[in-house]
Amino acid sequence: MQTLTKWLNEGYFHKHSFAKNFENNVFVKQAGDKTKPTLLLIHGFPTSSYDWQPIWHELTQHFHLVTLDMMGFGYSDKPKDFPYSFAAQANLIEDVLTSIEIKQVHILSHDYGNTVTQELLARQADAKQNNDSRPFDVLSSLLLNGGIFPEVIHPILIQKLLLSPIGFIVAKGMSYRAFKRNFDDICHIPIDEVELRKYWQLIQHNQGDRIFHKLIQYMKERVKHRDRWVGALINNQQPMRFINGLEDPISGRDMLKRYQELIYQADAVSLEEVGHYPQVETPELVLEHAFAFWRSHQIISDEISE
Repeated sequence: MQTLTKWLNEGYFHKHSFAKNFENNVFVKQAGDKTKPTLLLIHGFPTSSYDWQPIWHELTQHFHLVTLDMMGFGYSDKPKDFPYSFAAQANLIEDVLTSIEIKQVHILSHDYGNTVTQELLARQADAKQNNDSRPFDVLSSLLLNGGIFPEVIHPILIQKLLLSPIGFIVAKGMSYRAFKRNFDDICHIPIDEVELRKYWQLIQHNQGDRIFHKLIQYMKERVKHRDRWVGALINNQQPMRFINGLEDPISGRDMLKRYQELIYQADAVSLEEVGHYPQVETPELVLEHAFAFWRSHQIISDEISE
C-alpha cells in the first residue's frame, strides 16, 4: 500500500482553463516508459486516481501510464462554479493529453470514468463522420463496473438522497461512518479500512463536501444523453472489453447482461463474488483479464521493462 503523500509527490499539477478567467489546478500522474503505448486511466465517483494504486506498478511494466483526478475529485480543485459535466471532464482530459503531446491512447476506466470514455468515443465518431481532426485517438477501451446503460442502473439510497432537493444538506452531513457503510454495501470483498480512510481523506480534500451534490448530477446526465453514449459503445470499431464484478448492487449482473444484449460480439468478463470496485477488491483478477485483452489485440507483448 502506498501512502497518499508518496502518490501526491509522484504527480504534478496542471493548470486547466475551462473558461475565460477561470483557471484550476488538476492533479496529474505519469509513470512508465514513454516509448511504450500510453494507457489513460480514468477513475470513478466519488474517489480519485488513487483507485489505480493496487494495479499501478504492474501496469508500468507494459505502458506509459497517465492518470488524473478529474475536477471535483481527489487532489484537483473543487470549485463551486465549475460545470460538472461529462463534456467538461472530457475537455479536461483533452487539455491534459495535449499538454504532454499524447496522440494515441488506450483507456482503462471505471464507473464515472466509463461515461467520460463514452463521451471521448462519441467525439471520435463525430470527428470521423465529419472528417475532422482530434487531439488524440482512442485505440482501445477496457471498462470496469459502471453505469454505461442508465436503464439498468440500481441507485443506492445515498445516491438518491444526494440527487434530491436536500442533496446539499446530505453532502455536508456525510461522515466517514456513513461513507464506510456505503462502501461496505457496494464492495463484495471488503476494502481495508486504512485504504478507505485514504479515500475519505481525498474526498474531503479542498472541501469536497461542498460539491458532492453537484457531482452526483451525472446520473441525470447519463439519462439525458443516453443515446449518444450508448451509441458510442454500440458503434465503436476499436477493441473493447467490459470486466464486471457481478455482486455490485448498482451496476452488476443486469449491466453485464445489457452489455451482452446490445454490443455485437460482446467481449465481456464476469467476476463472481466481486463488487463495484474490482481493481481494488481483486486487483490480480483484473490484471489477468486486462493483460489477456491487451495481448489478444497485440497492444502489449510478454516483454517487460526492467
